[in-house]
Amino acid sequence: MNQIDPDAISMPVNPQWNDIREAVAKLCEAFPNEYWTKLDAEDAYPTDFVRTLTEAGFLGALIPETYGGSGLPLSAAGAVLETIHETGCNAAACHAQMYTMGTVLKHGSDAQKERYLPGLASGDLRLQAFGVTEPTTGSDTTQLKTRAEKTAHGTYLVNGQKVWTSRAMESDLMLLLARTTPADQCKKRSDGMSVFLLDMRDALGNGLELRKIDAMINHNTCEVFIDNLEIPADTLIGEEGRGFRYIVDSMNAERILIAYECIGDAKFFIRKAVDYANDRNVFGKPIGANQGLQFPIAEAYAKMCAAELMVNKAAALFDSGAKAAEEANMAKLLAADASWQAAEVCMQVYGGFAFAREYGIERKWREARLYQTAPISKNMIFAYLGQHVLGLPRSY
Repeated sequence: MNQIDPDAISMPVNPQWNDIREAVAKLCEAFPNEYWTKLDAEDAYPTDFVRTLTEAGFLGALIPETYGGSGLPLSAAGAVLETIHETGCNAAACHAQMYTMGTVLKHGSDAQKERYLPGLASGDLRLQAFGVTEPTTGSDTTQLKTRAEKTAHGTYLVNGQKVWTSRAMESDLMLLLARTTPADQCKKRSDGMSVFLLDMRDALGNGLELRKIDAMINHNTCEVFIDNLEIPADTLIGEEGRGFRYIVDSMNAERILIAYECIGDAKFFIRKAVDYANDRNVFGKPIGANQGLQFPIAEAYAKMCAAELMVNKAAALFDSGAKAAEEANMAKLLAADASWQAAEVCMQVYGGFAFAREYGIERKWREARLYQTAPISKNMIFAYLGQHVLGLPRSY
């Protein structure tokens, strides 16, 4: 019986970070499917896994060495996340620690960088919460209703609500987007919003409330209620009113890194499907001999390889400092579709056994489904490409 050569699926398009991949894969061996299944059953946070990643320095990969990080490019961070997902683990509990700090790094003051980045690099501080999405506005960020009004003595009074704010209960800090100038007083829809670095340790119980959402996936996601929360003026990142522009880079980084995770998921599913199709015998032959299974696996593999090329292109452009919004969106779109197709194929190959928790297929299948919707839906990407890349009229 021919067994799959794991290198045939795992071989990255860009082998530059193979040493990182090997180190991460070794680390992930200590966190098998049983670890994640137990967390799911208990609806618990993967504290040990996050601590291990932190101590190994992987969550500080993008923070410059000046502040205690590794100073690596986005493609290296992508290699970390892809490998985590390829091994059957999940990085969603902590991946925001990598990219959310980008807004502080690029647009924060020297004092803010000195105050926060070393702690983020060491893991003494957690910045994993991104307070953008709201119940009534969803992905229409320019219409958010959370308000931050300047007081007579220079502080800001914040009121509003956020939703689907993942990892908030496990984070010390939150990057919060709020409107500081009413929309009807702004020339552009994206004007008048500001971004704040909120210290939740001080705010909880003093105007900030978190409520965990019981969801299909164990990502520690919350509703955030903000009621007359007074925050210091030095929590403002950059200039007032330019917050939307500041978070765009973080969003592009997020989409590229999520795309890497999706590629990792696709490789996990394809390897599992191939191994099972080779090993499982029915009617005297391996089920992989049936073209009804063989062809869908082959198609999933081809689409994963194509998506991987786009992900690497997007990361290369981002690392070069070029505008990468188009490529970041397409990378996320194609990689999420590739991972979901591979997930569906793997479920079919395993048949009834795919639903047994001990195999880890149903857990990863649920996790892969998320990226059809978050952090940005396919339709939002299509709208962006249609209007901002192809020059089609804005839809209403």
